[in-house]
Parts: sequence; C-alpha cells; structure tokens
Amino acid sequence: MPLRFAVVVFPGTWSDHDTQYALSSVLGQEADLVWHRERDLSRYDVVVLPGGFSYGDYLRAGAIGRFSPVMEAVAAHAEAGKPLIGICNGFQLLCEAHLLPGALVRNESLQYRCLWVHLRVENAQTPFTRACQPGQLLRVPISHGEGRYVADEKTLSALESAGRVAFRYCTAGGEVTAESNPNGSTNNIAGIISERGNVLGMMPHPERACEPLMGSEDGLAVWLSLLEWAKVRA
Repeated sequence: MPLRFAVVVFPGTWSDHDTQYALSSVLGQEADLVWHRERDLSRYDVVVLPGGFSYGDYLRAGAIGRFSPVMEAVAAHAEAGKPLIGICNGFQLLCEAHLLPGALVRNESLQYRCLWVHLRVENAQTPFTRACQPGQLLRVPISHGEGRYVADEKTLSALESAGRVAFRYCTAGGEVTAESNPNGSTNNIAGIISERGNVLGMMPHPERACEPLMGSEDGLAVWLSLLEWAKVRA
C-alpha cells in the first residue's frame, strides 16, 4: 500500500509541485498538496514542508510561516513519531518552530547560491537514509540565500555526538573541506535530524534529483529510505 504524503503549501511556496511529482509520478505514492490553513494531518503517514519563500521570507526565512494554522498539526505529527521532512525553506520553518535546533542564516558569501553539491551520508540509520550506505555520496542541487546552518557549541556537540548530522557538504571524493561548503554552514552541516530521529531538516533539494533528465537520481535515496522504513515498520 502506498504511503500518504502531505506536501504543505504556504503562500510563497514553490517546490510543492516538484515534490508532489517526485512522490506521485516517479515513486507512485499518494501525495496531496495541503494548504497551510489545514489543521488536521492525522490521515497522512509523512509530512513534507517543501522549499520556497513562505510569506516572502519577510522578517527572516520561516519566521512568519511558523505561525500558520497547519504548524500545530505539523508539531502533532512529529510528536506522534511520524516522519516529517523540511527541505530548504521547510528546514528554516522547522528551526523557527523549534522542532529542530539551531538556525539558518544568510550565506557566508551574502549571495544566493543555486548549484549542484555533493553530500556525504553521515548517519544511514534514520528513516530518511536507511536505503543509503554510511559515507555514501549524493549529488543534489541547492537553491538558497539563507542556508548557513548555525548553532551554539552545546547544540553542535550534542548533534555530533548523537549522530544527528544526517548529511554533510563534501567534495566529489567525499572530503569535507571549506571549498565544498557552499554557504558557510558550521561543520559543513547540510541536514540534521531530531532527537527522536523522525524529523529531518535539509537545505539541498532531493526532489529535484529524481530522474536522469534532471541530472541526477541521487535524491531518490531520501524518498526510497522512507518507503523502506515503512515496510520494516509494517
């Protein structure tokens, strides 16, 4: 039986249809576009907060979107232990809503970055990476102006020691270097998971790397991991 995905749409969201396409047309899952005024997500297995500019990113990225009615249902979904993934602006929303620690701030270059990057899978035991091998490299695109992940030393130490860094920016050979870091994120962090492991925030866009025509199919690893997780759980 297919998983039911809720792809949440805020005013200003623009990766919603890309995400829905990857999930429904490529993977054959059920994926609904859910307007931000929805207050009940209980019928969905997985919730996705896609990329874009919720409310125009006024004040700062995700700062207004976190107060949308749907965010209470998003928090309830996470509290129930169900998978929740925030991509790009979705990651920013999760941090603003305190469903993930830290913050996403202006790129170190102070410029918008839209390019392909390489990610190293740091933890292959999460619902979002279980189809991967530890250290596996993924080639996916980024598209953001506020993607630099920052957190205080205590939080960073907790993330690193508990294996909560899911992805790290690296070279094509898997080396973690300053040059391979596209936005200045601390410790080259590209994605993190929650303490319970069911919430993932990542700046790169796996939904834009799901067919050869797109230049890479590596983003499928995230979605296939969720399908594998569901089978094992069932």
